[in-house]
Amino acid sequence: MASYIDSSAIVSNGTALVIYQKAIGTTSVEIGILSGVLTLCIALGALLGGRLGDCYGRRKVFITTMAMIITGTLLLAFGINFQMLLIGTLFVGLGTGADLPVSLATIAEAATDKNRGKIIGLSNLLWFLGIVMTMAISAMVGGWGQAGAQIMYLHVCVVAAILLLLRCTIPESGLWLSAKQDREKGISSVRAQKTAFKDLIRGKYLWPFVALCIFYSFTNLAANTGGQFGTYIAVNVVGISVEKNSLWNLMTMPVGVVAGIMFMRFVDTKKRMPTFILGAFCFAGGFFLPVIFNFSPISWFSCLFFTALGSGLAFEGIMKVWSQESFPTMLRSTAQGIIVAISRLSCGLLAFVTPLLLDAGPIALYSILSTVVALGLLIGWLCFRGKPRNEFKSEAEPFFEDSPVFHIDTPAAKI
Repeated sequence: MASYIDSSAIVSNGTALVIYQKAIGTTSVEIGILSGVLTLCIALGALLGGRLGDCYGRRKVFITTMAMIITGTLLLAFGINFQMLLIGTLFVGLGTGADLPVSLATIAEAATDKNRGKIIGLSNLLWFLGIVMTMAISAMVGGWGQAGAQIMYLHVCVVAAILLLLRCTIPESGLWLSAKQDREKGISSVRAQKTAFKDLIRGKYLWPFVALCIFYSFTNLAANTGGQFGTYIAVNVVGISVEKNSLWNLMTMPVGVVAGIMFMRFVDTKKRMPTFILGAFCFAGGFFLPVIFNFSPISWFSCLFFTALGSGLAFEGIMKVWSQESFPTMLRSTAQGIIVAISRLSCGLLAFVTPLLLDAGPIALYSILSTVVALGLLIGWLCFRGKPRNEFKSEAEPFFEDSPVFHIDTPAAKI
């Protein structure tokens, strides 16, 4: 449900702040500041939360984050001035950002090799459900003024409160406790020794770490730009109405759900990589279509259709699975927190210059985006095309600095 909270909080905030513009006099400048602060705080929260989850335990962090989100959404719902809205945004951004890496690590460590990818894939469907539920609530209460905005924030608050109660019943990750005990006893196991950030940027963890940072950042740049500026392009470039573009987005939502179910079906099998390759062609190809066939209504709808299909098979879901499998327990949420933080910051920076790129022409923008997406997907394939990595099996093994597990085999090393 961390993914549900993440998507519903972001979408609710974007809509509710617009309502507050008329209801309580929030200015355009203040809306811009609050939106930027939310993005930056999510990135910072992922960075800090991931590391704290590895150092002090998953449970402490994911209970604290829910409390932060509850506090933040209450401030946003009942705030009467910019200062209260800013504090509320800080709490929600930091809480949602910090929650994701530790929650996913908890899921991965509680699962087995036969269902780990499937369960992590379920989080993607819940992320999608968060958007759908928020849009449905917005459609019902969007015209209610301040009360409508408050209901949108309180929806997130109520879900977070229920989750807080349920999470209090969840014990600490058994794998994290084992790693902690190994470290305290001085046992020389992989999970006890590989705990520092420097371990991510050397040895066998360097390539998957760098590859995941590039893969997720590059693919998310296009996805985030489509979400932020898709309506603008549809109306001002494609020439369709806001209503039709919204309808087309709704029509492609079932495609994303079906893709997510397909992902869950194949991710824990030998068909994982063929599924990823299919999704990669759909995802990158979808962004290429308006470039090849110009921004016509048909090419735009095709873009929405194929990117929905491709993102379900070869985007955030597989990033989460690879992130859990590629790093040992004491680095697992640290790595994913950094990966998410870099991606969110990249998207925030691109958003500043996207209007300028649009002025240069949407063909130029989408040519860049489609190329970047294709490159990110290629990097992901190059890194993970072989036998799936599985640190869950190897992290309890004895640790030796000169072990070939951590260094490339050479004739000299074997001698």
